[in-house]
Amino acid sequence: MASSYPAHLSSRTAAVPRVLSIAGTDPSGGAGTAADLKSITAAGGYGMSVVTALVAQNTHGVRAIHTPPTDFLTAQLRAVSDDVTLDAVKTGMLGTAETIAAVSAWLDEHQPQVLVVDPVMVATSGDRLLEPDAEEAMVQFCHRATVVTPNIHELAVLTGEDCAQDEQQALAQARRWSAQTGVAVVVKTGHLTSRRVTNTWMAPNGTQTPVESTRLDTTSTHGTGCSLAAALATRLGRGDTPEAALTWATGWLHESIAHGAALQVGSGHGPVDHSHRARRLQAAGLATPWLAPDTVPAALESPEQLAAVTVGVNPSEPIHAAVPPAGPWTASLWAAGQYITAQIADCDFVTALVDGTLADRSFRFYLAQDALYLGQYARALAALAARSEGLEAQVFWAESAAGCLKDEAELHRTWLGEGLETVSGPVTRAYTDFLVATALGQDRVVGAAAVLPCFWLYAQTGATLPEVAQEHPYAAWLGTYGDPAFVTATQGALAHVEREFEQASPTARAEAARAYLTACRHELEFFDQGLRIEPGQ
Repeated sequence: MASSYPAHLSSRTAAVPRVLSIAGTDPSGGAGTAADLKSITAAGGYGMSVVTALVAQNTHGVRAIHTPPTDFLTAQLRAVSDDVTLDAVKTGMLGTAETIAAVSAWLDEHQPQVLVVDPVMVATSGDRLLEPDAEEAMVQFCHRATVVTPNIHELAVLTGEDCAQDEQQALAQARRWSAQTGVAVVVKTGHLTSRRVTNTWMAPNGTQTPVESTRLDTTSTHGTGCSLAAALATRLGRGDTPEAALTWATGWLHESIAHGAALQVGSGHGPVDHSHRARRLQAAGLATPWLAPDTVPAALESPEQLAAVTVGVNPSEPIHAAVPPAGPWTASLWAAGQYITAQIADCDFVTALVDGTLADRSFRFYLAQDALYLGQYARALAALAARSEGLEAQVFWAESAAGCLKDEAELHRTWLGEGLETVSGPVTRAYTDFLVATALGQDRVVGAAAVLPCFWLYAQTGATLPEVAQEHPYAAWLGTYGDPAFVTATQGALAHVEREFEQASPTARAEAARAYLTACRHELEFFDQGLRIEPGQ
């Protein structure tokens, strides 16, 4: 079978790739065929499994292993391949020399276009998992693969060398072995000690494609090797290039690891949350209105009525406004929006941005959309300036609009360059259309309330940021959030919104409160959109 990545696969598209996992079981659901099937589904494939061994294990370790007869293993394999066209195959725990021989014989008859081999020879602790004859058989079996995904210890076994002590040594080992065998290697540095970790696709011709991530302080890492290999097989099976496939699988697994502990499965090394990304995107795609019709009363006679409004479950401790409200009405707006403010602070995008784990493509997508947003936000502010009656308000909103255009130009000059992004995404467009339409077509207080979250919530984010080291990948950008001039502008916006609420009718106030809360939710969506893009965008 082909032992290097087939060049034609990058142009082939399988909408739902059919992927077979050949591995052992894990009744606790974190590794083996259970993890493979979850990973295949998460990566957009249809998963199938052939069981090589029945394993009694949980988050603390393996208790017993039962290996079915090889003729039954062969019967499973043939039952699938006689009926189903396979786009990719992923192998995990094969266990014995006899099992490896049986799978090899089947592969001789049914050569998949993509074969991803997770060698499963050595535990991350360095303990050997196979008998010597099975280990040698696995080393030879790896020569069949499109790509192998060994840990650092398994890479040493493949190459017959000492275990690599750093990334460069591991890459050198992989380069030599890949050139000799014609098989690509994914070099994983997660078992080393640096904060930055990298999965690197090493091609037989020596080309390296690194995908960076960041180490997470968690014990929820059970099954990560199985999961990465299965997701990688699925993305390759659908026709992704190696770079796109590895980028997707690495980013998805990082999110899965980050949220694994919240599953509260077991008391040992828990599983990752394979479905977190899917649930997050599902929630983002729901058509449920953000605000129920009765969220805000039809008329607001007092700030106390507005302060009593609840959009969701507010945090147990009230969130302190870093830039204080300008009066009772803006104080009530802040109280009503507590739930969304807390969601923004805790959202995956902001969390990853602050701790430096945000993927560069997500960051640059966010910046590009921010530049496009500012151009339209300036239109909304200019509309408010034109509709304002007092000179002070006219000057404030007009200067704010000019500042947005200046910031947009600075974004391109400093961060983006020319021509990086020219089209607003659907989230950005929905937000800016809402702002412009509100500023132009509704009562002035409604427009003023709608533009306020962009001031207030960004200032809040800047004021609550922890201090980051200079080597932080986004240190320079995070520094812009705390700009004193922006805090001053936020104070001015609050004063004008407070004044507008004082002068408005009760019904206009109610509509303005709805606009403010809607804009707060748009802000949450605007941040989160950076985590909704596919590799290559």
